[in-house]
Amino acid sequence: MRRDLAVARAIVEAYAPVRPDQAASRARILAFVDEHDDALHRSCVEGHLTGSALVIDAARERALLMHHRKLGLWLEMGGHADGDGDLAAVALREATEESGIAGLRLEPGPADVDVHRVQPPGEHAHVHFDVRYVALAPPGAVEQPNEESLEVRWFTLAEIEAAIDDPSTLRLARLGLA
Repeated sequence: MRRDLAVARAIVEAYAPVRPDQAASRARILAFVDEHDDALHRSCVEGHLTGSALVIDAARERALLMHHRKLGLWLEMGGHADGDGDLAAVALREATEESGIAGLRLEPGPADVDVHRVQPPGEHAHVHFDVRYVALAPPGAVEQPNEESLEVRWFTLAEIEAAIDDPSTLRLARLGLA
């Protein structure tokens, strides 16, 4: 196994799931990594590793979600590993790029893992093996969205629960805002 993939595998292996669905996702990610030497690359057409982060405000009262341009869903910030086995660095890079907030700080270790199928327009359906973090925004942070979103907006947990029905996004929001 290549070093970069071994780093990613070690991150997932060290993650301690709390819920059965998280344990199942962790097991699926580890099995996928063990079977695919190219799991860190988009060229792995079946699926690939991604890193994402739920950005929360300094008061820990709101989460910043993006209305994803391609998928049409409200999601946390995140993206493809593109060969980088340091999934925390991937999550932080993507959260910074997509939120426009400098000075984000990741909480230690993944908060969650998730396996989900995506089918962006013009692409084949594939699976994202996502390692998810919580990122704290500095006090007074102002978001500056990039071209990947239609909108970014701060939500309280109650607003997320009222507006979003995706179980994995709800789970991450509850973890991040608990």
